[in-house]
Amino acid sequence: MISPHSARKATRVQEPPPPSGPPAWDGPPPPGRLPQRTAMERVKELPGKVSIRWRLTVTYGALVFVAAGALIFVMYFVVGNTIGTVWPDLATRGIDPIDAAIMQAQWADAKQLTVVKARDVLLQNSFLALLGVGILALIIGYIVADRAMRPVAQMTSAARKLSESTLAHQRIALEGPNDELKELADTFDAMLTRLNVAFDTQRRFVANASHELRTPLTINRTVLEIALSDPQASEDLKALGRTLLEVNARNEKLIEGLLLLARSERELAVRKPLDVREVAQTAVEQVLPFAEEHGVTLTTDLVSAPTIGDPVLLERSVSNLLENAVKYNIPENGKVWIRTGMADGALVVQVANTGQHVPAYEVNSLFEPFRRLHADRVDSAKGAGLGLSIVRAVVQAHGGNVAAVPRDGGGLVVTMRLPSR
Repeated sequence: MISPHSARKATRVQEPPPPSGPPAWDGPPPPGRLPQRTAMERVKELPGKVSIRWRLTVTYGALVFVAAGALIFVMYFVVGNTIGTVWPDLATRGIDPIDAAIMQAQWADAKQLTVVKARDVLLQNSFLALLGVGILALIIGYIVADRAMRPVAQMTSAARKLSESTLAHQRIALEGPNDELKELADTFDAMLTRLNVAFDTQRRFVANASHELRTPLTINRTVLEIALSDPQASEDLKALGRTLLEVNARNEKLIEGLLLLARSERELAVRKPLDVREVAQTAVEQVLPFAEEHGVTLTTDLVSAPTIGDPVLLERSVSNLLENAVKYNIPENGKVWIRTGMADGALVVQVANTGQHVPAYEVNSLFEPFRRLHADRVDSAKGAGLGLSIVRAVVQAHGGNVAAVPRDGGGLVVTMRLPSR
């Protein structure tokens, strides 16, 4: 928590950013929010949303329906031809030719009427049978498709459960005949094994690098501090020692930033309920002395916003935003604003600052590692250019997004959006 004395200093200026600046909650859309679509666009997107199980079911049913329809069409002609073939001839021997002709005509009409009625009865009964067969085909098709897609569902379930911490033991281990799906599952398991080896190698490398890189720098700092504490040291030696201490400190920060960036880009190892207001208050307490040293005024507007994540990484990302806002501020009477709260169903942390004008085309590149504005690339003592890269990695690991926009009058407005609890 911020002490009353520090709070008074941090909120000496309570006015909001100038009206010419961006809106209070300007930034990217909240995670998962989709733009509005027209009814025609939704209809066009419908086929792509149908699962493959239902597409196979409809395909099976359609094939059976077409086959049954073709069979009815064939039977329609077969029935007529069969009746015409087995229909007996009329015996007219000994009958007057005129009467015989009349009888032959009546006999032919009766034959034709029988064929028509037989075909009508066949069509009526066949359509009912076709409806029943179609429904039965859909049911059977769904069962067959479900059994066929069961291995795929098993692979999907295993993939969803995967994380960096479960790669060592999570496998599909599909059982069944050696068909294409079994081969796919085995290939997927082999890929998981290779990924586990790669992640394990990366973890060991980061741990070893953390030790091997920090130890020499710590020794150098200790030696330099001892040399500077020597009362017999000359002024030139002390000046050289102070310069080397600054270089050593910058290298320590660079290594710390690189290791933190590598950690942020991996799967989150810690997930616990937290309130972003408490995280932001802790970050403000840490940065407040640095801001007072540079004559920058901090204004806070912290509203409770619960979420789930790694509090250490989130605190570090907010601290990076505040440190950048202080470092890249105007020389005198600089201002920094920090806000937290909920907006459009998402948790929002926003940091705005006064400062030099930032071209819009430079904003996106600031989130890349070792990238700084043109004016600051010569004076690299301000930082290594990893602050915003770490912020982006941490936010993305929490399933959110971060974006920056130039602020009218100079400076930046950086907005972090995270999913709410």
